[in-house]
Amino acid sequence: MSPRATERVYEPGSFFDEALEPDGLPRPHYAGLMDALRDVDLSNVAARVRDDLRARGVSFGGSQGSRLFAVDPVPRLLHAGEWDLLERGVVQRATALNAFIADAYDERTIVAAGIVSAQTIESADHFEPWMLGVQVPGGHAPVAGLDVVRGGSGELVALEDNVRTPSGITYAEAARNAVDRALPFAPPEGRLGLGRSFELLAEALRRAAPGGDGDPSIALLTDGPANSAWYEHRLLGRLLRIPLVTRRDLHLRGGRLHAVLPGSRSREIQVLYRRTDEDRLRDERGRATWLADGLLEPVRKGRLTVVNAFGAGVADDKAIHPHVDEMVRFYLGEDPLLPSVPSFDLSDRRSLEEVLDRLEELVVKPRTGHGGRGVVVVGHASPALRSKITQALRAEPREWIAQETVRLSRHPTVVGAHLEPRHVDLRAFAIGPGAAPAPLTRVALEAGSLIVNTSQNGGGKDTWVLS
Repeated sequence: MSPRATERVYEPGSFFDEALEPDGLPRPHYAGLMDALRDVDLSNVAARVRDDLRARGVSFGGSQGSRLFAVDPVPRLLHAGEWDLLERGVVQRATALNAFIADAYDERTIVAAGIVSAQTIESADHFEPWMLGVQVPGGHAPVAGLDVVRGGSGELVALEDNVRTPSGITYAEAARNAVDRALPFAPPEGRLGLGRSFELLAEALRRAAPGGDGDPSIALLTDGPANSAWYEHRLLGRLLRIPLVTRRDLHLRGGRLHAVLPGSRSREIQVLYRRTDEDRLRDERGRATWLADGLLEPVRKGRLTVVNAFGAGVADDKAIHPHVDEMVRFYLGEDPLLPSVPSFDLSDRRSLEEVLDRLEELVVKPRTGHGGRGVVVVGHASPALRSKITQALRAEPREWIAQETVRLSRHPTVVGAHLEPRHVDLRAFAIGPGAAPAPLTRVALEAGSLIVNTSQNGGGKDTWVLS
């Protein structure tokens, strides 16, 4: 593609562009794709992708607000060297997070070392005192979803860690299938397939067997159609060949969990892949939730493993994020391969004063927020909102964190019949001891928006990992 053609079709702008160099020429690993797209009817391809997703019912959102999962037809490409570093970095980070969770519910050596305070652990919204001292086969968080971004320097960094109920792996598969059917050319031969991702998940669930051996009876616990990821639950059930159960299907018998399954009276469940919206053992008043009533006894007795474990969310509390790089050094004795976006623990007075001094340069997030809700890019905020945020930080600094603003990279995205730049991030999955070759690129479909979350009108892209 000539520079003139590139300029006519697509302006990379001042942000780091995943596909094009600053001069508008394709990056080497994108050259073939950009050339192949040159004569493609983009609006037609986008329509075919939408039709495919609609025909297969690929939706996101609960029964009261479900909508079609949006997929842009232009895939994102990761070259082999980039994937190798990302894969190792994702596994390293997830290993350190799992070590921290185990430590937080046991000896707390990281507290004794002065890296994380006991108060930070115990005030985390998803810290579960009833899990103290409980051993968890296969690790507390064998499934982790890390939100990775690329800033102006081109370096990949971790923006957030998700270890309670990370979702998205089947949406990566849905994007792959729809885009492959819609594009009028074949993908490169060296592209990694997605099958290994589901093999890793199946292995992780088997590895979670109580006692650490045998072939456990596994089920996926879902809320049913009310859950925003109901499409994912159904597909995972089929791909993993495990039954889906709801709260009403479960009962305790002799301190063991049983479930009524289609075509059978009742079967003991030894590994439960929990995908419910409710993930806490205690509610806001400290009373036992239905999960605690039904599952805590067999978990504490070592007769049931829940994946991910109750209380794993202590590690994706946003107040923990400023300390994850140091966790990698503390638990693993290694430098982080996938460093965090520089973040500030506002419980530290010096950090708080630094943040207040340069607030307009930063992003502020509520400690317990998720899905992009409550996030304020302060430099883009109105004077009234900036004043409100300043007051909130001074009044309750422990309820917020601040991060350096990242100029999120952009990627060619179909708008009408043309390509326009849109901001992207990457949801990368660590599963057991490996990284799934099914990262999901998330894209902000609105011009200028930095919010890529599906719950706030973001969409997805197929991600080609090239070998």
